[in-house]
This record gives sequence, structure tokens and C-alpha cells, in this order.
Amino acid sequence: METEPACEKHEDPAVEPTECEVREAISALAHRERHTEHPCGLAEEGDKLKRKEQVETQSCTGESKSVNMKRPSDLEQEGRETECKNWRKLKKTNSWKMVRFQDPSADSGVLERDTSAESLFPEYVTEEWTSSVFEELFMAEDWHDITEDRLLRKNVLKPGDLNALCPTWGQEVTVKMQCVLEDRTVVEKDSKLVFVIGEGDVNQALEECVMSMQEGELTLLLTHSQYAYGHLGREPDIPAWAPLLYHLQLLDIREKPDPLSLPIADCIRIGNQKRERGNFHFQREEYSMAARAYCLALDVLTTRSRDGSGLEAEEDEVRDYRVKCLNNLATTQLKLEQDNEALDTSRDVLTLDPNNVKALFRTGKLLSDKGEYKEAMEVLKKALKLEPTNKAIHVELSKLVKRQPGGKYTQGWKAKPAEMLEDNIGPFPMKKQFGISWKFILGALAVALCSFVASVILIARN
Repeated sequence: METEPACEKHEDPAVEPTECEVREAISALAHRERHTEHPCGLAEEGDKLKRKEQVETQSCTGESKSVNMKRPSDLEQEGRETECKNWRKLKKTNSWKMVRFQDPSADSGVLERDTSAESLFPEYVTEEWTSSVFEELFMAEDWHDITEDRLLRKNVLKPGDLNALCPTWGQEVTVKMQCVLEDRTVVEKDSKLVFVIGEGDVNQALEECVMSMQEGELTLLLTHSQYAYGHLGREPDIPAWAPLLYHLQLLDIREKPDPLSLPIADCIRIGNQKRERGNFHFQREEYSMAARAYCLALDVLTTRSRDGSGLEAEEDEVRDYRVKCLNNLATTQLKLEQDNEALDTSRDVLTLDPNNVKALFRTGKLLSDKGEYKEAMEVLKKALKLEPTNKAIHVELSKLVKRQPGGKYTQGWKAKPAEMLEDNIGPFPMKKQFGISWKFILGALAVALCSFVASVILIARN
């Protein structure tokens, strides 16, 4: 993982300008060497220094000489080291693409410095947030336990409104949050995060903590990995079994909006967010949570309105997203060994897209497993017609034919040559080749042995 350059003072003798350099006033070399004394500078500041260098190199030799003779004092060096230490308190990782950010309202061209790693709560930067060891915070007496196992704790920095109510299960909230690891590497940051409590949009720690907060409250949240990302972590920025520290403020509480009252664009956006959350759980093999996220996405991805009318211009787009979500749900249900539910979901896909090969193949396979050979053969033949070179369909048809020896429903289908499919997967069983049975060979050996013994006995008697 790449991090910011280390903010340490370099004791390189080559950096120190000699008297000869001061006397000759080689401005370009002197400026380059002076800049190497600031290894903790940001990329933006480096660009500014380079521009400044280009301007200064065009000045007269005498001016360059005067600049080079001004060596930084010990006080200035200590100031740089203090600035570097403060900067190292909050580092950022190279995985910001995984975190949602609020688009800045100001013109992006005005921002000269990357502020993504700075604290969203500069007035409440405490020692606990910047340097305290997590083990000490888990045992601190001034922290409140959210759960009985003491693995989820909070410390209120600013109380909310006295008469305000805490949000409940199913309500939508807006929070401002920032999250760091124990080494104070920032891994999550959002100035306006919106989620519904209980729908799995965020980890369990955030949901549990928000339900204990009042509107306007600002708190520090310390969570064990059990309530965050567990033994898998979150690649590439959160390691396995990593505890997390959150700076959290509850901004707004409201009821969950009705999908039928939302614009189609908002339904697509929210539905895709929940579908991606389901994909996240599926990759972690958390299939139950993935199935739940896909179902929630399907509830949002709709073109229906309260009066029963739909928008024809947007129906195709919503239908495509529903097909993706249903296919993912069916695959998850197969992982959960819910074959009947997976069959119903696959048929829902075919209702929206009759030529969806994935759904056709899945439906045919499930029907074959249930013993409904006729319907399975028709579905698989349709899938094969759409993709004639699909090896998986040929294999499943071969299995289906073997399950019904009479071949009653196999008319109209022929296996592709082995050269095309890179394997011999013909639908009909191969005839057994003629060969001598091992029982026959064993019997012959026994008879020969008995004959030999009898002949020996007869010879001995004679």
C-alpha cells in the first residue's frame, strides 16, 4: 500500500551548499538542493515550488547569491518537523475510490490543496482521535458502552438537542463521518452519508451507534472488527480483524421515502447502490446479506407510480437493471441451496427478457434436477439456439438425455462435434467395447492350476 512520503529530516551532506557554491551563485543547483530539505511537502506545494524555481532561475546572479546565503535556522527546522508530525496524524490511503464523497459546491479549480485527508471536525481534534491506543480506549471509564460485550463504545463530544428523539429502525438518516485505523490512516470519509437503518447500507457499528444518538450529536465511535469488517477486512485498505475509530455527527432524521413517490432517476441510483452492496456481500460469501440487498434493490427499481402509470421512456433502463439484480439474486439463492426460489427468480428474469441465456440455462438445469425433463429440454434447446457454441449448455443437455434413456424429448438436438467443444460430450452413452471379463480370466487360471496339481499327484503315484 502506498502512503505519503515520510516526514523526516534528511541529513545528506550533499544537500549542504559549499562556500564555492555560494561564491559562484549557481542558482539552479542551489534552488534544487534547498528544495530537497522539504521531503514532507505535499504534491501541490511541490508544483508551486517548481514554478517558483523557474521564475527565480531567470533572476540575476547577485539575487541568487543572497537567497542561497540565507540558511534556515534551528527554529525553522523545528517548525517544519512539527508541521510534518501534524500531517502524519491523518494519512490517506490509495483506495479513496471505494468511498463516496460529497461533490464540493465550490469551483474545483480554486482548490489548490488536496484536503481529503484532513479532519472533517477540526474543532474537535482530541488526543483520543489523533494518538490514543485503541486498547486503552476500550478500557476507558469515560466511554459509554453501546453493546453489552463492550466491543462497541462511544464518547460524546457534543450532545444533541435535549428534546430530540433518537432514530429508529427503518428511518433514513444523514451523517457526517470520518474513520481511521489505529495508525490513523483514513479509510472512510463522507461529509453527507445517507442510509436507511436496518437495510445493511453500512456496517453494523454505524447502524447501532446512530440509533443511540440524537440529532446534532457529535461523538467518537470505537468499534471492534466484529461490528465492522471482521476476519476478511476490506481490501485493500482495511486489514483483517482491524478495529476502527469513527468521528460521527448525526445531521438529519426522516422517514424512509416511498419508492413510488421518487423520480425514476433516484430509484435507479438507490437501486444500483443496494445492488452493489449485494455484490460486496456476495464476494465475501455472505450470501444471506447479499440476497437481502438484492431484494431491497428490486423494491426500489420500479417504474410504477401511485396512479398505476409508468414512464415508457425509462422502462427499458429500469428493466435492464432489474434483470441484472434478478440474475444476481438467483445465483445467490443457488448458493443458499434454495432451488425453488432460484427457479421462480429465473422465471421472473425470462418474463422481462425471454432471450436471457443465463436465466434459460439456470431454469433448464433446475427443471432437470426436479425431473421435469420435457420443459427442461425445451428451455435448454432455446438457450442452445441463442448460443450454439456454449459448452455448458451441451453438457447439461447430455446429462438430461442420460436421465431419460428413451430419448423421448431429444429430437431436434444433436451434439456439436468434439473439435468445436474441445471435449467429447456427446448426448448418447457410448457403447461398451468388447473385452474379456476378469472373472473369466480368474476362472481359467483356477482350472489350469487344479489340472496342474492333479497331474503332479498322478505322476507321483505312478
